Amino acid sequence: MRKMTLTAVIVAISAFFLMTLIMPAKIGRAVYDSAAELEAGVYGLETKYTDIGEMNISLYQNELSDRPTVLMLHGYSADKNVWPRFARYFTDDYNVLIPDMAGHGLTGFDAEWSYTGPAQVERLIKLLDKLGIQQVHIIGNSMGGFISAHFARMYPLRTLSAALVDPAGVASPQPSTMGNMLAKGQNPFEIHNREDFDTFYNMTMAEPPWFPDFILEAVSEKYQHRRAQLAQIFGDFHGRDPLDNLLHEITVPALLLWGAKDQLIHVSSVDVWQQGIKQIQVKVWPDIGHMPMLEVPEDSARVYQQFITQIN
Repeated sequence: MRKMTLTAVIVAISAFFLMTLIMPAKIGRAVYDSAAELEAGVYGLETKYTDIGEMNISLYQNELSDRPTVLMLHGYSADKNVWPRFARYFTDDYNVLIPDMAGHGLTGFDAEWSYTGPAQVERLIKLLDKLGIQQVHIIGNSMGGFISAHFARMYPLRTLSAALVDPAGVASPQPSTMGNMLAKGQNPFEIHNREDFDTFYNMTMAEPPWFPDFILEAVSEKYQHRRAQLAQIFGDFHGRDPLDNLLHEITVPALLLWGAKDQLIHVSSVDVWQQGIKQIQVKVWPDIGHMPMLEVPEDSARVYQQFITQIN
């Protein structure tokens, strides 16, 4: 019996590795999605869907109760899976909501939808209304930070605080690596092949985590498949509804988190945000890139926890 069991295991493992050679992207997608869902579940987060009329929003959430709520927003081309390792530090004491924004993740894409910052804010308000939540601490990375800033500006009475993690939305005094590429007509998010993806992936963090090649191949193919969709989303939000002259309208307590090695949005943008928002605290990590909540989840969670604890 043991021999048969061992043989079955060997056959299963051999079959798996054979499949990774034959269909690496398909296997990679399945493995990545399953692992992400499993990890989120370990942290007390479960995938739910909330119908807001225009769309059915997919989100991670824990069990909702009479506690303060933290709403976490991912960046452009990402999805809700960038947050669980950060969110794990808040699920015991807060309601945690991590939506796939319109155009992303399991919420999906529709060419008829608007992907501007204010349009995304209105969807979040509908989501909160459906869930019966009146006020939130909102935190967002990159495009999510841009949307978070608009949320705080448009709905201050529903915003307990706003935390912005390497946010888009203002013109940086110095161009980033991506800024220089865009000036030449090259968008690093527009992936045509694996080489393009590898270049892009190395720009997202100072030291991107290692993944097996079949996982990276899967993500690369996903970007290639979604190239036209991502281009439409980028056109809707990038350079639209800029915040440079609106920052003074953000009157809620604010926190700005930044990685000094960010290649997508230059750290010199910190000065613009500081000059525009009166109530703002700032933390800059010298050796971190565009996604502190992924690169240093424990440290960034500690800084954020201190911030919202002061407000609570």
